Amino acid sequence: MSAPQELEEPRELPAPDDAPRKLVTRPAPADRVFRVGSTGVGLFVLVLFGAIGFMLALSAFPTFRRYGWSFFTEHDWQPERDQVGLSEVLLGTFLVALVALAVAFPLALTSALYISEYAPPKLRGALVAVVDLMAAVPSIVFGLWGLFMLAPYLQDVAHWIHQNLGFIPIFDVDTDPDAALLEMSKYTGSVFIAGVAVAMMAIPIACSVMREVFAQAPIGEREAALALGATRWGMVRTVVLPFGRGGIIGGTMLALGRALGETVAVLLIIQPIFDLKIKILEGGGITVSSLIANRFGEATSMQLSALLTAGLVLFVITVIINTIASVIVSRSRSGAATEI
Repeated sequence: MSAPQELEEPRELPAPDDAPRKLVTRPAPADRVFRVGSTGVGLFVLVLFGAIGFMLALSAFPTFRRYGWSFFTEHDWQPERDQVGLSEVLLGTFLVALVALAVAFPLALTSALYISEYAPPKLRGALVAVVDLMAAVPSIVFGLWGLFMLAPYLQDVAHWIHQNLGFIPIFDVDTDPDAALLEMSKYTGSVFIAGVAVAMMAIPIACSVMREVFAQAPIGEREAALALGATRWGMVRTVVLPFGRGGIIGGTMLALGRALGETVAVLLIIQPIFDLKIKILEGGGITVSSLIANRFGEATSMQLSALLTAGLVLFVITVIINTIASVIVSRSRSGAATEI
């Protein structure tokens, strides 16, 4: 019999190296070019944006030094009499924007819902292209369309609203709506007509953002709602709309920022009057952008400074609104992968 073999003592294995390895990535030349190019474009946009704000602030300094806070409280604009103020101009700007928003919001929301949820696949692409093309139409085209096509019909609509809702101050007009000889000129060139024309330019922006957000609603939650017996509208109401709440708010605020800065359409339609009033159906009004476009050519150095100060105020308001819209969309569940 052979002698029993002695058991070998277990050998200690070397301790594993737990130190993380350094990963060295070497992007391809095309990736490096793209990274440098995109960074340069982004920095250029930021520098340009800051340069615009700095130029406006520098040009507005003489106006603030001369008029102080009365620049925001005075409603008249008569530089030859040394009376310059933005109260009526800002009021008219917000009234036009609010009318545009009241018209654009329901149309944009229903259009986005139809395109993303109800339109046949063959028709969806064409509708998306039409909405996107609306954003490319020059504003002067919408202005001429509103002046010659919409205004005659909207005057009758304004008269009807005055007849039935004239007891509300915002819908009142300084004329008798039941008179035998109607003064239809009272309803011409109003904030209402200008707001409807501007709404046509705000709809594509709001609709595009809402449509993109609705399309990102989770397919699992959609199918779960339908599996539980929900109708198509029930699924939209319980899944798509709650998921897209941030996109709805963000798209609406972006449309508001677009409406605040519209120039040519408002300049063609509205009658420039510096009168502090909230009657949107009555002819006359003014906005910041139309004021600048209307008075820029004949302005002296001091008047030019006042106009640039008005532009600075509009610039700040638009930046604040767009920033709030971006924050709302990015922080919402629906805006996690949406860029606006």
